[in-house]
Amino acid sequence: MAGVFSGRKRRLLVISVFIFSILVGAGFGILAGFLKSAPSLSEVEFAPKLTSYVYDTNGEVLTRLYKEHRVKVELEQMPLYLRQAVLAAEDDGFYQHYGIDFTAIARAILADIRARAKVQGASTITQQLARTAFLTQKKLWSRKLQEVLWAIQIERKYSKDEIFETYLNLVNFGHGTYGVQAAADLYFGKDVQDLTLPEAALLATVPNSPVYLSPISYPDAALRRRNWILGRMAYLGYISEKEAEAARQTPIQLVQREPKEKIASYFIDYVVQQLLERYGEELVFGGGLEIHTSLDMNMQRVAEEELIKGLPTGPIDKNGLQQPQGALVAIETETGLIRTMVGGRGDDKFNRAVLARRQPGSGMKPFIYTAAIEQGFTPATVIVDEPVEYVMASGEKWAPQNYHRDHRGPLTLRDALRDSINIVAVKLLDQVGIRNVVDLTKRMGITTLVEEGRYNDLGLAPLALGGLTRGTTVLEMASAYGVFANQGVWVAPTAITKVVDSKGNVLEAYKPEHRQVIAEQTAYLMNDMLRDVIENGTGKQAKIDRPAAGKTGTAQSYTNGWFVGYTPSLVTAVWMGDDEQNQEMVYKGVRYGSWDTARIWGSFMQRALANKPVEDFAKPDGIVDNILIDVKTGLLARQNGLVPEEELRYESFIEGTEPKEYSPRAKTLIDHLKDIFLGQPDKEDSKSPIDDGRTPLLDSEPPKLPTDKKDEQQVEPEFDLEKQPSQVEPVPEPDTGPTLDEKMDLPKTDYKDPAGAEEDSQKALQELKDAFGL
Repeated sequence: MAGVFSGRKRRLLVISVFIFSILVGAGFGILAGFLKSAPSLSEVEFAPKLTSYVYDTNGEVLTRLYKEHRVKVELEQMPLYLRQAVLAAEDDGFYQHYGIDFTAIARAILADIRARAKVQGASTITQQLARTAFLTQKKLWSRKLQEVLWAIQIERKYSKDEIFETYLNLVNFGHGTYGVQAAADLYFGKDVQDLTLPEAALLATVPNSPVYLSPISYPDAALRRRNWILGRMAYLGYISEKEAEAARQTPIQLVQREPKEKIASYFIDYVVQQLLERYGEELVFGGGLEIHTSLDMNMQRVAEEELIKGLPTGPIDKNGLQQPQGALVAIETETGLIRTMVGGRGDDKFNRAVLARRQPGSGMKPFIYTAAIEQGFTPATVIVDEPVEYVMASGEKWAPQNYHRDHRGPLTLRDALRDSINIVAVKLLDQVGIRNVVDLTKRMGITTLVEEGRYNDLGLAPLALGGLTRGTTVLEMASAYGVFANQGVWVAPTAITKVVDSKGNVLEAYKPEHRQVIAEQTAYLMNDMLRDVIENGTGKQAKIDRPAAGKTGTAQSYTNGWFVGYTPSLVTAVWMGDDEQNQEMVYKGVRYGSWDTARIWGSFMQRALANKPVEDFAKPDGIVDNILIDVKTGLLARQNGLVPEEELRYESFIEGTEPKEYSPRAKTLIDHLKDIFLGQPDKEDSKSPIDDGRTPLLDSEPPKLPTDKKDEQQVEPEFDLEKQPSQVEPVPEPDTGPTLDEKMDLPKTDYKDPAGAEEDSQKALQELKDAFGL
């Protein structure tokens, strides 16, 4: 019987050994497979997402770009109190184990078995780092096993200090803040190296539960956890019990944050868009870049204040936006650096300074006059302001009109530009050539001209009166006018001056792109004429206490108002209009237009340049000035009393283009003697256009709709509203050929001499003849 039982035991033992061997083999197989899935050392690379900073030109922080707000600091910069507090809270045996605390794991397993759930953690700092950097936060046994493998590899590759430093820079401190430096700034408004013992212990509470232990959201829970950590620090010998008790008695004192200033939002979006195109989202929002920009924060504040203050309060549109909107861009003329950019009222993301294409109205006229000066025209060239008519491609006739539906007869280019005379601009464009003006405008920085298709800008109406097919942008208008101030040199507008990566490598640095597009002598004459626009013409509202030049622009039906002006060092474009582009700017009975943008421009420039030295436009070689002319003929004049004082002007010319002949109204005794003895030329041949006696319209009030308010401010209009058909296609005229009157077969318009002028001349001749017995 004993043998039977002995045989049975032997069989059970054999079976047990067999099963155990299978289980052990399977276990080793599973373990081998699991170990085989361990990451290679080359995979254990930490690449924490770092916050990128955007700075203005003075080094002031404009904004921070991040998905996880994190600023990396070295372990030596962190106070000892903070390191000890984190060790006491999370892993006091960190410097003794090799990444895994088996005792803590066993204790956690037993707790989980009793609770039949995952209730207790046993992760070391190395395991937490592995989870944060490479794994997920889900509480799974498979993830715990993966943590062990990653922790082993991390410990193999990095030193303890390197692991601890990475952990302290990577861990989540709540409210979108990661790492001890960003957390110190968030909670205490200071650098991590300046933390006190109570502050260090408070920071150490948060990683355990970034939401429910946040001292901002749950201060009582955070306080209890902080005091427990202080006790642990005393127990471990990091601090004395006396120090711990003193720290426990210290109340939580968080920094009081002022509401963040909302400034330069449109400019920041403009910069970020460029960064994303060049570097991609990961590097921009996680690469720890230093982005240096051209923006002057102080000037930007002034720009936003003056623009918003100058905009009227209109209705709320269907998108919930206040109308009208506005935009302002200021650029340093010599460098192209964008110093300010305002793209609207600040309540949306649509940057009207860059993205909105609007009709510039008479803001296009300086390009025509520039092309004319380049071709040899002068500020004294006379063109007759008279009724004209053009035939469009459709056969329809178009007759451009001036603002007040009047005609002023012979005008110099200076006077016509100063008063924004539409008909003179159209006739001048016809003489200069459409293609020449288009090419020049493009060279000066306007990229939005349409040159093909049924509706295009190769016509008299779009270029002379600014009714462009697609319009243009505030940024491009500022850049183009900057050519005048910069002595004929166009410089590409620039917002980003330098980008540096987290390791100090310069990824890009500002290199100005520039080209000479017009002669510096041409630029000087345009500066001189556009200066007259502000001092005596349609831009009077833009007067400031220093040399400045500029041009007004009002689109048809008052949907857009512009002023683009500049000093030698700063060019600024201001636009105002309704987003829908189908509403006249009439608010509370008052019509708004370019006179209002001119006023905004003046207010901004006065403040922006208040502490800058007064500059004048540099005069290049090749300019002759102080040449007295008769403004009715554009010819030389003398102070002889025959030409009224108000019709004389000292004019500037490019050398070689100044008039060589005297005006018929400026003859001296010698001139009359020559006429007597040598004979007079035929009257028809010698006759020059002269004034029709009309008074220049400079000081009229702008159109004003009926209103009950008696205290509405009167404003000065710009005389350039165009009333041409909105969709007509003019036939482009050739650059050379018959005169305008010959092409159109229009009747010639004669203008009478000023009353008594011809009689005075004949009387003087007759007296001389009588004196000589002739």
